[in-house]
Amino acid sequence: MPWQQKAMSLIGRPVGVSLATGQGVSGILCGMHNGQIFVLQYMYHSQFATMHYTFAQVQDIHPFPSCYPHPT
Repeated sequence: MPWQQKAMSLIGRPVGVSLATGQGVSGILCGMHNGQIFVLQYMYHSQFATMHYTFAQVQDIHPFPSCYPHPT
């Protein structure tokens, strides 16, 4: 399945984004518009920024896995 199709079902959810450069970013996938994705990313302290990446910059998008309780 092309990542664009997968991404449509991930809007509003935490994702990891594999970039064509080999780097990765993570955050909340806010949306897709005009050949770009918009990801809300944590910067530092209490600051967040919505970053945008063109479709050409994106290699794949993955949903965050579920958390599992730690054994006590």
